[in-house]
Amino acid sequence: MDQEQQRPERGQPLAGFTVGVTAARRADELGALLQRRGAVVVHGPALRIVPLADDGELLAATKEIIDRAPDVVVATTAIGFRGWVEAADGWGFGEPLLGRLRGVELLARGPKVKGAIRAAGLTEEWSPSSESMAEVLDRLLEEGVEGRRVAVQLHGEPLPGFVEALRAAGAEVLPVPVYRWMPPEDIGPVDRLLDAALTRGLDALTFTSAPAAASLLSRAEERGLLGELLDVLHHAVLPVCVGPVTALPLEVRGVATVQPERFRLGPLVQVLCQELPGRARALPIAGHRVEIRGHAVLVDGELKPVPPAGMSLLRALSRRPGWVVARAELLRALPGAGRDEHAVETAMARLRTALGTPKLIQTVVKRGYRLALDPAADAKYADG
Repeated sequence: MDQEQQRPERGQPLAGFTVGVTAARRADELGALLQRRGAVVVHGPALRIVPLADDGELLAATKEIIDRAPDVVVATTAIGFRGWVEAADGWGFGEPLLGRLRGVELLARGPKVKGAIRAAGLTEEWSPSSESMAEVLDRLLEEGVEGRRVAVQLHGEPLPGFVEALRAAGAEVLPVPVYRWMPPEDIGPVDRLLDAALTRGLDALTFTSAPAAASLLSRAEERGLLGELLDVLHHAVLPVCVGPVTALPLEVRGVATVQPERFRLGPLVQVLCQELPGRARALPIAGHRVEIRGHAVLVDGELKPVPPAGMSLLRALSRRPGWVVARAELLRALPGAGRDEHAVETAMARLRTALGTPKLIQTVVKRGYRLALDPAADAKYADG
């Protein structure tokens, strides 16, 4: 075993945690970033992205821009902007479209879309350092948009509030829908992701687009599980969104989310690396430092994978560290254990084996089990 495996907290802060990924686009990239930091990843794409190369909406918007130039064009995503230019090329309108875009005020939401604009031989007039659509909106409103035509390149998301604010300020807004979100063709993976969340098999659930969040909520509602999903997102599974627009469908349901300061995959993973270990329970037990994570335990920094039944027992014991927990109560904590208290003994034996340090958990004859909390810590937890 190498040093990183022995001490996963140094290079793998997510070791022992399970993270759900709802993304369709760039899911592999996000999954790889999470796995590199030690997480187990469960992927269930909550939607799919359908290019509109054959769609009448995009063709009509492209022709309208060519026939009557807008004053401003807002490019929101690199993949969306490239997809638009490629679709126009396929229809034979590539050069006329680029010609029109050379003569307008072209705004880029961030550096990636700025790169796509320049790769097409165009130059943006301005791009916000924050990569925020709110800053783009502020600039347009400060300039004044009354009587001006503003084309906004969408990428699956309706940009709630952005278009409405421009129209309220007197602009004529032309949406350019480059992609459309659709439900996944195979609903199985997203159902498995939902089931994992509802059974607390996930420690966090990530969202990289508002439609993915809305789609997952919609699927839970179809299955009659929306109330349960909202409850676990409130109390057990950490919802992490790439930015405030992505978080909207969750927040209107009263779910508080965690977001990075920069709306990118890397910062999203960094937020998880801070939040999940910070929420793990760490206890001084039998002379060891024991940290209880999602599907594993760190004993003095060494990762010990633990079966689900064992994790259930350990969580029940850690709710009242050092106190005796009766077998009947531990039986209730075991998923699907029935009424036979022998199931507790079997699961406890496996838990002790997995931890590799049997003295961490003491058997109290005829009463139950307790964590062997260090004497110095007893006073801290004496009141439960």
